[in-house]
Amino acid sequence: MSAPPGTVLGARYRIDRPIGRGGMSTVYLAFDMTLERPVAVKLMHREVARDSDQIERFRREARAIAKLSSPYVVGVIDADEQDSTPYIVLEYVEGSTLKEQIRSRGQLPVDEAAAYAIEIARGLQAAHEAHIVHRDVKPQNVLLDEDGGARVTDFGIARSLIDEGLTADGRVLGTTDYVSPEQALGHAVTPQSDLYSLGIVLYEMLTGDVPFHGENQVAIAMCHVRDELPDVMEKRPGMSTTLASVVDHATAKDLDVRYPDAGTMIADLEEALAVETSRSGQITGEVTAVFETLPSGTRERVEPKIRHPRRWIGALAALVVAGAVIAGVVLALGQRGTGTKDARNQGGLRAVSLSQGAVTAYDPAGDSAEHDEETPFAVDRDPSTTWSTESYLNGNLAKPGVGLVVDANPALKAREMDIVTPTPGWRGRVLGATGAEPPASADAAGWKEIGQVPSATSRTRVRLDTGGQALRWYLLWIEGFAPGQESVKVSEVYLYR
Repeated sequence: MSAPPGTVLGARYRIDRPIGRGGMSTVYLAFDMTLERPVAVKLMHREVARDSDQIERFRREARAIAKLSSPYVVGVIDADEQDSTPYIVLEYVEGSTLKEQIRSRGQLPVDEAAAYAIEIARGLQAAHEAHIVHRDVKPQNVLLDEDGGARVTDFGIARSLIDEGLTADGRVLGTTDYVSPEQALGHAVTPQSDLYSLGIVLYEMLTGDVPFHGENQVAIAMCHVRDELPDVMEKRPGMSTTLASVVDHATAKDLDVRYPDAGTMIADLEEALAVETSRSGQITGEVTAVFETLPSGTRERVEPKIRHPRRWIGALAALVVAGAVIAGVVLALGQRGTGTKDARNQGGLRAVSLSQGAVTAYDPAGDSAEHDEETPFAVDRDPSTTWSTESYLNGNLAKPGVGLVVDANPALKAREMDIVTPTPGWRGRVLGATGAEPPASADAAGWKEIGQVPSATSRTRVRLDTGGQALRWYLLWIEGFAPGQESVKVSEVYLYR
């Protein structure tokens, strides 16, 4: 069936517009009228739906992804049929594909390519641990979300390692630009086949082009079987031999030489990212978020002034302005990413690296100041530093509240907030808003309640309901102190997507 705008599936999902089309299905942007959020709906083509084997493959995709719980994989929300045509409802990831990024930018920065490869490999690792081989790893099937993170999607020809597959050996599936030699020959496909394809994707990110070209798809597939890859270091002079070695091992035709599993490849990619970060002398963008997830021993191979630029700059500032400790720290903060140190990624969510100037105090009913100079401490990822409210006699605020506003510029569909405080017991709410500036007061029409803190503990995880809307402003609104408290301290605030 086709789905013109306005079509409602399952009395719940309203089709808005097509956003992608493949051989088996069309993907639509839709609106979940129950939870009031955008979703992606993959609807099988009518002509394909007549084939019982194809229908079973389509259902298999839903079952395959539903098994996965990973921040690096686009998840399934629902699956059903309408008018004998199956459809799958997926998370809607707003952003571009990795292929679109390569087409528009050409060669990606080396450290960025390594960071994306780590995220893709982690997504594949989750699939492989669930006994699922993707079988069609390519940059078109990697979505870059609005925060810059890479997520694997489209398990349309995925195959379980523990089930009888409908896709028999002897049939070549997948895109031949990235197909493994064994898949091109119709041999058994294993997790190592996905790693080969990822190696080709990494090659393309580094060089701006796929390694093989031919008159047709068969010719390209045979290049993967017979021909050695062009030397990636000749195509991208200046990259490290460490990262080049990852490409070589991932794309080895000999399975005894190729990486045996995703975990082994991830370890080498993490080492390569540390090397490339050291070589570049800086760390920015999505690389910052991925770097913060590396094992501590790997991160420590990078000089402290690169790993912690704000601390390095702060130390220099302290030498110049002796005694101006707070001013030096604020100067050091700049606008680099905060990273995600000590975040607790769980339930398929992961912490966001915020700007170090993202937090401001919020005191609209008072003097409009609430220890503003301390606000950077709430996102510096150092639990020993804190932002504090002013002192209130007997814990009497004498106003609706005070708080901290987090700027998630340009916008973020945060699902949870994590609050670390050395002064538990206070109560409050989390409010959200859009717009160029935060609303002028907590009860202004622009704010909406998205979470509650009935009684804060030393570390409180607050589930947020943004209605699927990307919000720029997140207000931690403190409304009451615990008995005996005269101030509240916050050492860290994390947002999770």
